[in-house]
Amino acid sequence: MINIPRPGRSALPVLDMVPPTRPSAPRSPDAPADVRLGEYLPESAALPSFHIWTLGCQMNHSDSEEMAGRLLDAGCAEASSMDTAGLIVVNTCAIREGAEQKVIGRQGQLARLKTANPGLRVVLTGCSVREAERAGLKRRYPAVDLFLRPDEEPELVDRLGLTSAQGAITAITAITAIGSVGRTGVLGRTPIGVADALPGTRARAVTGGTVARGSAVSAWLPIIYGCDKTCTYCIVPFSRGPERSRPFDEIVDEARALAAAGYREVTLLGQNVNSYGHDLAPEARFGHIRTERWAGRQLDLGSRPDLAELIRAIDGIRTADGVPAIPRLRFVTSHPWDLSDRLIDAMRDCPSVVEHLHLPVQTGDDAVLRRMGRQYTIEHYQERLTRIREAVPGITVSTDVIVGFCGETKDQFQATLRLLEAVRYDQVFAAAYSPRPGTASSRLADDVSPDVKRRRLNELLALQEGIGALRNEAWLGRTVEVLLEKAVPPRSHEHDPADAPDRDSNERPDVAGVHLTGRTRGHKLVHVTGEAALIGRLVDVRIEHAGPYALRGTLAPA
Repeated sequence: MINIPRPGRSALPVLDMVPPTRPSAPRSPDAPADVRLGEYLPESAALPSFHIWTLGCQMNHSDSEEMAGRLLDAGCAEASSMDTAGLIVVNTCAIREGAEQKVIGRQGQLARLKTANPGLRVVLTGCSVREAERAGLKRRYPAVDLFLRPDEEPELVDRLGLTSAQGAITAITAITAIGSVGRTGVLGRTPIGVADALPGTRARAVTGGTVARGSAVSAWLPIIYGCDKTCTYCIVPFSRGPERSRPFDEIVDEARALAAAGYREVTLLGQNVNSYGHDLAPEARFGHIRTERWAGRQLDLGSRPDLAELIRAIDGIRTADGVPAIPRLRFVTSHPWDLSDRLIDAMRDCPSVVEHLHLPVQTGDDAVLRRMGRQYTIEHYQERLTRIREAVPGITVSTDVIVGFCGETKDQFQATLRLLEAVRYDQVFAAAYSPRPGTASSRLADDVSPDVKRRRLNELLALQEGIGALRNEAWLGRTVEVLLEKAVPPRSHEHDPADAPDRDSNERPDVAGVHLTGRTRGHKLVHVTGEAALIGRLVDVRIEHAGPYALRGTLAPA
């Protein structure tokens, strides 16, 4: 057991993302060097097909890509649904109570599937698996056979006994024994998982080709695991442990490989991505870095790589004609403590870095910020936004907001509404506060009634919908660069037609193509009709309709 300084949280925004289709074919087991071992290779029919259900943030989706890659490497095939799988992996989110309730609500379905298929195995991982609550997990999730903390996910194949005789040699090289990857530490008096081994297991997954990326267009690239912040409401430090940065050169090498593979967009990931590097050893080559935090807990950052240095290095990967080999570079999620002038200058200077920033504020009132443990003021937050908007004109900004936090008064909530009106966010991820067991705020009085929370949330969302619509209307008539990501079926339930694909194009003979969606550099969602062959390409789109959540347009003439 090791003792961990008390951290907190800056969680990634919870997004409802439809994962793209991933190749489901398993990797054939390598022929053993000694032919006498051939009889021990598993028969593919004996290995379970798997289905991974992923909830929550981008880091969870990245983790699921690694788990899928390891299962494919072991010879398993990917099933199209839970109903046809012999192995179900549920990668959970625990940021809010509602996310965990989704999984609890599926326990009956999973039990019925196990009754119909007694050989079915169910694995639960992600932030709902916390060491302090492990003893009660089976009561909470009765259909689950195996529980893995996020730091234990690299052992999935070994824990399930799916490693073949030949594959076991590789597994033993990577993991010397089951239990050696996930380590247990102590946060205060609470046992937690420690992410020390994850940078190493990520490197082995990348070099071994066992990351089953869900897209051939956009790629997740984790650079730091865990969180050291002191947010009183957040469960992330208890589920993912303290911050552990990946080595600088390994990240750049992975980015270089993604560029060579033709990826058009890469997103750097971390629960607090812009605190990258503070835990790495000083190096002479980074001697020019002398940044200090402007807020929060002070750290010695001298001679250590930071996110700004990493961005400049990845932007420096160029094609033969001198343009960035990765056209679009994003990062998420940022904490206001670590939005340094160096990082802002790198965003300004590097042409591959997109004009978008997700910067959680959580509330518009300083007293509530103090109860949340955020350790900055609204004045400081707005100063950072002013600085980034001056450096990167036209940048789009999104944020996270919690309404109804412990002790929040009507006036304090109104301060949050005033902040939204002043800042004019392009997008807001908002939720009503729900206490998470084990966090500091769970010991505070949850004294805002559910009805009041609901009313405040609806009021905030209505305000932001109007702001978002006005922000998007500014794009009408403009031609913008869009990275087309996928084809989507037409839908008929959107409140605004601009937020939906062109529902009539399938029935109109004069409209050629399918419904495609993509993003601008500012992360605006755009619907357009075109040929499926355009997926993965950067195209110019003339914006003709604008709704509060998305834009719709037509392909501009080449």
